[in-house]
Amino acid sequence: MVNNKLCSLLASVFISLGLIILATSNLNSNGVRAQTLNSNSIESETIDEMVLGNEDAPVVLIEYASFTCPHCRNFHEDSFLKLKKDYIEPGHVKYIFREVYFDKYGLWAAMVARCGGSKKYFGLIDLIFKKQDEWTTGDVDEVVAKLERIGKISGMSETEIQNCMQNNTKARALVEKYRENALKDDIKSTPSFIINGKLYSNMDYDKLTEIIENNLN
Repeated sequence: MVNNKLCSLLASVFISLGLIILATSNLNSNGVRAQTLNSNSIESETIDEMVLGNEDAPVVLIEYASFTCPHCRNFHEDSFLKLKKDYIEPGHVKYIFREVYFDKYGLWAAMVARCGGSKKYFGLIDLIFKKQDEWTTGDVDEVVAKLERIGKISGMSETEIQNCMQNNTKARALVEKYRENALKDDIKSTPSFIINGKLYSNMDYDKLTEIIENNLN
């Protein structure tokens, strides 16, 4: 059974952010509108980048994705696996994953994914995308319970997961870091990609490999 206190705290986390996700960037599946946010009390620099691959790779690929975005799930279930095998693991591409928060569920999923640290992060987001149709349905209690179950698969305890999801300071920092990055890179949809400094929208794997190869040559 889901801890009612946890659900209340999660709701308060989202509300206490002043709906930062909406108020500061008004982000939806179609775009981002920037507004000013007073971030004096938010330490976005404490948020680690989630990185795979060779630090000195000739191609740096940054993906912006939402855990509640179907197109992002499709990319991860197909193109990302090929990208990892063909370019990340051989050392040709340094891959950075940056979360986009369309809604509170996406933010909570990110908090669960980050709970296990960088070593468990990519395994957890694989599960989060794979089970997207399952955990994004139902009321708040059901969503929280499903996210907890995903976290437990990685070996985390219920207490560890709940502590992560109740971390208001971390939630604020995540949203502020996302806002800063999205404004800097002009992110208007997901998935979006920054490849060696240039912005691209969603694409199939053939187009992605063409861009990567052009940057390798």
